[in-house]
Amino acid sequence: MKVIGLLGGIGSGKSTVAREFARRGCPVIDADAIGHELLDAEPHRTRLVETFGEEIIGAEGRVDRRALADRAFASAEAAATLNGILHPPIRRRCLEEIDRCRARGRGPAIVLDAPLLVEAGLAEACDVLVFVDCDRRRRVQRWARGDPHRTAALEKRENFQISLDMKRQMADYVVGNNSGLSAITEQVARILSAL
Repeated sequence: MKVIGLLGGIGSGKSTVAREFARRGCPVIDADAIGHELLDAEPHRTRLVETFGEEIIGAEGRVDRRALADRAFASAEAAATLNGILHPPIRRRCLEEIDRCRARGRGPAIVLDAPLLVEAGLAEACDVLVFVDCDRRRRVQRWARGDPHRTAALEKRENFQISLDMKRQMADYVVGNNSGLSAITEQVARILSAL
């Protein structure tokens, strides 16, 4: 089974594209969900608190993702430190999931939906890279949902990522996500057919 890795900017619709692949029988590995789970798992939680302070723990005793992001994306060094703590275990878990999916052997392909696919070292695990293209205005609308804090956060986060132009150049296929779900459905069908 081939592994399809999804690339794209924040709010580009990678998860929407992943769901469309899932609708066509592809198992999807959600690296973002794995990352959220690992935030409160040891030893990562302790390392995060030691590095970014007790202020990242919310009232319910769990890591507050927004507070962590505010601190982690304050500088390139802080972002690199966060990535150094979380990327290795996320990568390990994703590779384990790929192996499990291959062992089950169900579906036309495995889809890896990872926000920082290249930055986390997961692109090498993929046979095919798909770039989800969406104009900036739509991406900001989707992700920020009118919250100025989230709009500023999007810009900060993207400053610490590989450029969208470079991600697009790395891709074997491009899925345009500026015109609705039916267009995505057709493009996903074409990619699976080509594979």
